[in-house]
Amino acid sequence: MPAPAAPAMPEVRLGRAWLVVALLCVVACLNYLDRVMLTTMRGSIQQAIPMTDAQFGLLTSAFLWVYAGLSPFAGFLADRFGRARMIIVSLFVWSSITWLTAHAQTYEQLLVARALLGVSEACYIPAALALISDYHRGATRSMATGLHMIAVSIGAGLGGLGGVIAERGKWNTPFVLFGAIGVGYSLLLILLLRDAPRAALAGAGEKVKLGESLRSLFSHGSFILAMVYWGLLGIAGWAVIGWLPTYFGDHFKLSQGEAGMSATGYLQPAAWVGILLGAWLADRWSKVHPRGRIFAVAISLTLAVPCILVGSHTNVFAIALIGFMLHSAAYNFSDSNMMPILCLVTDARYRATGYGLLNLFGCVMGGVTIYIGGMLRDAHADLAHIFEGAAAGMAICAILLLCMKPRPVPANGPE
Repeated sequence: MPAPAAPAMPEVRLGRAWLVVALLCVVACLNYLDRVMLTTMRGSIQQAIPMTDAQFGLLTSAFLWVYAGLSPFAGFLADRFGRARMIIVSLFVWSSITWLTAHAQTYEQLLVARALLGVSEACYIPAALALISDYHRGATRSMATGLHMIAVSIGAGLGGLGGVIAERGKWNTPFVLFGAIGVGYSLLLILLLRDAPRAALAGAGEKVKLGESLRSLFSHGSFILAMVYWGLLGIAGWAVIGWLPTYFGDHFKLSQGEAGMSATGYLQPAAWVGILLGAWLADRWSKVHPRGRIFAVAISLTLAVPCILVGSHTNVFAIALIGFMLHSAAYNFSDSNMMPILCLVTDARYRATGYGLLNLFGCVMGGVTIYIGGMLRDAHADLAHIFEGAAAGMAICAILLLCMKPRPVPANGPE
């Protein structure tokens, strides 16, 4: 007797699919703004709450380690209880914690607030990228993911506002402002954001079990390679996010506001170009080759290596800025394609859990990188060494990508 045909995927209206991307772009912007702005406020925060540079680095490292540790479980909760619901709850909680951060009076209170921020923000990215993949299949997946990651990039760029606002007023004003905005937007999403029809078909909700998720994910060697890849890529990403403002300020004698905006706002247009170019190229390449998305990112990371080395080994600010802008463009090919690549090597039911595991490796490595940067700074070492490590990590990542092999395409078409 022939095997029964696979059920057809539920239809998703294209307008609804792009509305979900638009709604999540605002959340993504707030997500990264809230986490990044502290790195551009070092002088104001240290003036209000005395701490060493290593302790200041630990504020971001603590966030990343907590965020990383909870990401796999947070992804599993999104797979089990619904991705839209997890996004709304996460936004409300982290925005409330951002607002509460403004009331910290000691270093210990600030450290606890940052750790709690990591708990709440861990629930967002795996759920959001899985929800976008649920709505966008095939030829629009990288572009939809890329637009969402541009919003992430905008949020990181707007993080420089934290340093500017704090420099001109009180250190805690940015936390009050952006925390309140996030709480309000979470209430709006209750009315507008829903899971895609395919989520129920894929077995989301109570059918998804943690043990089954982990067995499925780790049964494919390419997923393990993806974890190592994302962990090493976290070195490059968080080295730049965490210490480029300080590097620009020290190396080129810029003010806190100038360094913060140079290290965030000026690099973002280059990142957007990289995200969109990477999405467009990967979507087109994927039509003619199953590993097209993988090839596009591997090439871009290879090109990013010399860019970051030039940017971190020059005494001319314009050359450094151009080097880091080119690095940003090449590096961000990966942002628009990581979830689409993950979709190639994982079961559709476990995408949020899988991305949570990737976040675990990426953020642990990033947190270690930022903390080591603080120790090197306290020891009066050149922070350029951190960027050298980032370049080496990207070179290895390109090799790991080329070793990944996609799962067989389901009989009912791309998931």
